[in-house]
Order: sequence, then C-alpha cells, then structure tokens
Amino acid sequence: MYPIRHRYLTKQTEVFYSIHIATGKISVWIVWVLAVLLLISAGITYRVLASHLKLIVDTPVALPVMLSAFPKQIGYWIGEDVPIPPNIQRAAGNDASLNRLYTDKVNNRWVNIYIAYTAHPRTMLGHRPQICYVAGGWVHDSTEPAQITSKTGREFPCLIHRFHRPEPVQEEIVVLNFYIVNGRLTSDARVFSGVEWRTPNIDGNPARYVTQVQISSILENPILIAAQDMAELVLDFFPDENGEIKAVKYVESSSGVQ
Repeated sequence: MYPIRHRYLTKQTEVFYSIHIATGKISVWIVWVLAVLLLISAGITYRVLASHLKLIVDTPVALPVMLSAFPKQIGYWIGEDVPIPPNIQRAAGNDASLNRLYTDKVNNRWVNIYIAYTAHPRTMLGHRPQICYVAGGWVHDSTEPAQITSKTGREFPCLIHRFHRPEPVQEEIVVLNFYIVNGRLTSDARVFSGVEWRTPNIDGNPARYVTQVQISSILENPILIAAQDMAELVLDFFPDENGEIKAVKYVESSSGVQ
C-alpha cells in the first residue's frame, strides 16, 4: 500500500493531468472552429472581391468625347456609320468603337475606317488583322511596314496587310493598321503584350488605354490618302501622353457632344 501522503500526491497529479487533457481538448476544438470560420470568411471575401473585379472589368470606361462625334465630313470624304453586329462587339470587348464607310465621290474612291478603344488593354491582345481577318475567312497574302505623314507633318508608323478571299469569291482588301498606346503611336502589338498590361484598370482611368485604327479598301492608294487626311483627327479623340483630349474643346463648342 502507498503511504497516505503518497496517495494524496498521486491523486493530485491525476486530477492535474485530467484537467490539462480536458483543457487541451477544448483548445483544439476551438482552434478547429476558428479555422473553419476563417476558411468560410476567406471564401466569402474572395467571391466578393472576384465579383467586384469582374464588374470593374466588364464596365466600359467612357471617353470624355464619344467616338460618334468624329467628323462625318473630312474634305471630300463623306462618312456613313456601319453598325457592328452585337456578337462581334461582345467578342471584341472594347469600351468604345466606330465603324464608318467614307466615300469620296469627287475622286471615285472609298475607305472603311474602324476605330476600337479599350481602357482594359489586355482585351486588345490578339486583335490583329492577321488574326481577325483570317478568322473571318480571308487569306493573308502579305504584311509590310509603312509610314504615313499627316497634313501637319506628323509621322505615323503602320503596317499594311493584304488579304484575298479564296475561290470562287474574287475579292481583295488592303488594311492599314496602327495603334495608339497611352497617347503614343506604334505599329507593334508587342508594345502592350507585357504582363503589366494584363492587370485590370481598377481606377477606370481612360488615359491607360490601347486604341486600334484600321483603314481598309480594295486598293492601297485610297487608304494612304485617307490616313493622311484622318489620322491626326483620330488622335484628337484620345488622351495624349499628358492625358489631355484635344477634341473636348472643339466638339463641345461646335455641337455640345461630350
């Protein structure tokens, strides 16, 4: 038999460990509850943030001056809007666009000008004539660099693409293409293909953008002349490198369109 004192100490030890184990069990249970609550909270937070981010990405960023205010008469050129099918607009994912047929009846020539603006630059990736026209059934014949000079003497680097439709359709088209990136001119889509351009425009800043300009016709000469006449005006409708839009002043004063 154990002495009385020894038995008392042994009993004390058993009680101590019992309390310690019980306390340990409660602590672990609380930790598990807290962990589950944290996971649920994190999941809810993620869904809220993801939903908010999707809303930001899907919300068009409006330009101070609508592209519809782009002049319909430029010299001998008279423009008529050509609607873009809704499915193409959704696929393009642009914030603003203009598709207009300009006819010069005096010189018997025509061009189509297509302008697409996005303040979410990553949506412009892949929108190149070599991709879009081929997807539309055209055959790509050639691409060559070119440079046009506007009437004010500004030089525009661009690419000229040539396509044709396969038999039995006998149809050819020439496309002049360039980009405006944050107010800077370029013909190279790689300029906005880096990782930094894939981040969303959370602030909705219209001056962080990519604009694609395409002038097309069946012959090269009309698109070169149209580019010389119109390219400088196109720049006026988009933020320059300082974030200013020249068209704001003269469009507001002449028609009140904002």
